Amino acid sequence: MTRIMVFGTFDIIHPGHEHFFAQARALAPNPYLIVSVARDSAAERTRGVAPRRNENKRVEALARHPLVNRAIIGDEIGYIEHIAHEKPDIIALGYDQSGEYVENLERDLRAAGLSTTIVRLEAHRPDVYKTSKLTQD
Repeated sequence: MTRIMVFGTFDIIHPGHEHFFAQARALAPNPYLIVSVARDSAAERTRGVAPRRNENKRVEALARHPLVNRAIIGDEIGYIEHIAHEKPDIIALGYDQSGEYVENLERDLRAAGLSTTIVRLEAHRPDVYKTSKLTQD
């Protein structure tokens, strides 16, 4: 079994996310997909707006998704602690994930004693399937 970890807010689960999960699972013949859900405070800090649904509701929805083996809530501050606890073999980043944690991820994984491989996944119709576009009021 290959432990694959992905990250996101997942305010709603749309076809872009499902494609993201399927791509991540396709990275290994026997995948175990762990989805790390951003804390409410972290999501608001990064995106500038609070998620529509709280972190517990978002993780509950993902835990029921057929492509997800395990859904967890991320760290309140930083990110490496929950990654180190899960010990993923692969971290699959979305096409649009960026920022300090992405830039420092490889260094921080090595510092934590992890030999996790980092892979960047492809977009799936981001002109249509992007939460910010789907939830415009």
